[in-house]
Formats: sequence, C-alpha cells, structure tokens
Amino acid sequence: MRMRHALAAVAAAVSVAAVTAGPAQAAEYTSALKVKGVQYDAPGTDSNRCSGGNTKNEYLTIKNYSRTAKVNLKGYVVKDAAGNKYTFTANHTLEPGDYVKLRGGKGTNSDAGNVVYRQNCNFIWNNDKDTIYLLKPGGAKADVHSYTKRANDPDANGYINYHG
Repeated sequence: MRMRHALAAVAAAVSVAAVTAGPAQAAEYTSALKVKGVQYDAPGTDSNRCSGGNTKNEYLTIKNYSRTAKVNLKGYVVKDAAGNKYTFTANHTLEPGDYVKLRGGKGTNSDAGNVVYRQNCNFIWNNDKDTIYLLKPGGAKADVHSYTKRANDPDANGYINYHG
C-alpha cells in the first residue's frame, strides 16, 4: 500500500515538472517603448563610407505604445549582441503613439522629423543574425529581439516588423 502511494506521488511530481518545464517563452517587457521594427540590412551594397555610403538606410524604429504617457528617450540605450551601442544623450520626448527612427551614419537629429542619427558610419546590425536590446536609463530591459535572416525575414527585404 505504501509503495502505491509512493509511486503515485512520484508520478504526480514528474507530471508537474513536465508541465512547468515547458519551452521557454520570450519575455514581454512592461516598457511603453518597444522596437517597432528594424531595417537590419540596408538596401544595396553595404558601404560604411561617411560620404556616399548607405549606413543611413539601416535603422531601428522605436515606438511609444502608451496611450497616455510621454517618454523621454534621454538615457535609453540601444545595443547589439556584440556590445555595439548607442545612448540617447539628448532629450527626445515621444508622445503617446509616436516613434523615432535611429539611423546609422551622420546627420541632423530632428524631433519634427522623428529621426536621430548615431553619428557613426559603421553598421550596427548584422545582415545574417543579431540581437537588439533596448535598455532603460537604469539598465533594465525595455525590449529585446533576436533575429536571423532566414527565420524572420521571409521576403528577404532586410526589414523585420516586431510590434506593428
């Protein structure tokens, strides 16, 4: 009799462990700011020349998905898996539903044009696979996405849409 109860307890424990040890889900962060999409592969042949190159055509779109809160980007960090990063050092406030495109290359930042330039002519995103981190000013994750060209870009246009 004790053996049956012991076996039943072990079987129940294994069932619970199997249910709780399912596949890992991607974390959904509570930040109002999220990565809307990424042009990880700039159209054309890659050229990181500051004059005549196409790093401006590689960009990350960050959107404020809040319905009511304004969010200042100052102090937020965008980085890739290799640790290349960009820190928003100036005030740039996104209204609810507003977005900004963080572009490579050099240019003039514009609140009205919803664009910020990294002031760096090197590409940040890999054309085959990478991980995009959007970090809050204190370092907490606001949003994270990994991609591979084969799995996440079926039309092979170099653009991936995340949060629509």
